[in-house]
Amino acid sequence: MKYIIATLGCKVNQYETQAMEAILAAHGHRRAEKGESADAVIVNSCAVTAESGRKTRQTIRRLREENPGAVIAVSGCYSQLEPEKVRQLGAKVVFGAADRAKFVEAVEKAAAEGEEELWIDKPFERRVFEELRAGAVDGRTRAMLKIQDGCHNFCSYCIIPYTRGRLRSLPLEKAAAESARLAAEGFRELVLTGIEVASYGVDLPGKPGLADLVSAVAAASGEMRIRLGSLEPTVVTEDFCERAASLKKLCPHFHLSLQSGCDKTLRAMNRKYDTAAFFAVAERLRRYFPGCALTGDLITGFPGETEEDHAETLAFIEKCAFADLHVFPYSRRPGTKADAMPGQCSAAVKSRRAAEASAVAAATRARYLDAQIGRSLTVLFESGEGEDSLGHSENYLLVRVPVPGLHGQVKTVKITGVSQGELVGFPI
Repeated sequence: MKYIIATLGCKVNQYETQAMEAILAAHGHRRAEKGESADAVIVNSCAVTAESGRKTRQTIRRLREENPGAVIAVSGCYSQLEPEKVRQLGAKVVFGAADRAKFVEAVEKAAAEGEEELWIDKPFERRVFEELRAGAVDGRTRAMLKIQDGCHNFCSYCIIPYTRGRLRSLPLEKAAAESARLAAEGFRELVLTGIEVASYGVDLPGKPGLADLVSAVAAASGEMRIRLGSLEPTVVTEDFCERAASLKKLCPHFHLSLQSGCDKTLRAMNRKYDTAAFFAVAERLRRYFPGCALTGDLITGFPGETEEDHAETLAFIEKCAFADLHVFPYSRRPGTKADAMPGQCSAAVKSRRAAEASAVAAATRARYLDAQIGRSLTVLFESGEGEDSLGHSENYLLVRVPVPGLHGQVKTVKITGVSQGELVGFPI
């Protein structure tokens, strides 16, 4: 079977797509080459915002039109929420955000026998972590390992707890074993990802925490460097930082879920911290990891957000001096509390505020990049074609060197300048 696969959304979706591709490859299937007709089109969908849902529908329509003879199969968070809408778009196989192995089997049956299947479970009845083979496709140097699924935060703007269900964690010993296997296969970096990794282990016997997990993975993973996925600020305690800082393989890059720099808005979002607590976390990380990169996510134009609230957020972005910030205009998601809140902002207001926040974040990023000049950074090169090689430093900055052929290698690079958002330098 020849297939096309499209992934929307977060790193967890990327991981689950990789896992499905590993199953497909083990069963003798392969990706369709460019210009080759596919037997199956697989879409791993996203529903984190209404815009994500729109993009999912758009992707299904486009791939269906480009591959008129292929079976359309959709899994993920959007099909969990809107299975009938997905069927109306021509999908013959519709699964939700669970049981990828069963989903692949259904795709095979549909392609071979024309058998259709709709399988949507009840997310809050999930109790067991779905173990999928970690790794990457196409010989990538960086692997991902999903250590946790589900969320119990119930932020007022977020639909994901209703698609992913209760929090479930990968046991420590299994995470360590997967890490050892990936190291043996030659991967140079491991990204620990999940829906809400800060709550790792609360469902396991003995309740091991994220620091326990990272320590176990570090001990088992040979020379691989370790990178954390998005973190809730509440997990970044003194104990966490002290233990994390003792792990020399842990990359000094921390992506913190901010969402707003205004306390009133944070309360309306049902976040579990205020700006003072968040800033204390930022300062704590910089104390334990001098020069580390702090990145984050921000939503602008949340219901009830005033110009004064927005101004507070802009000032807070500047105060935190982010190395990078992902800024999103608030997107209404039916089924969430925020969708029914008064004071909904217009699209124009949300976009303007997003542009203003992005401009402040761009200035703090530029200062962080400039501060790297003269430093020596360890770079994992992911490409080495042409005259240059390009990779990511331990603090997750793109670094370009005028040396070809470094793909898959880790080199120390002396940073000499900044060019078009990338660091430039020479291996030493």
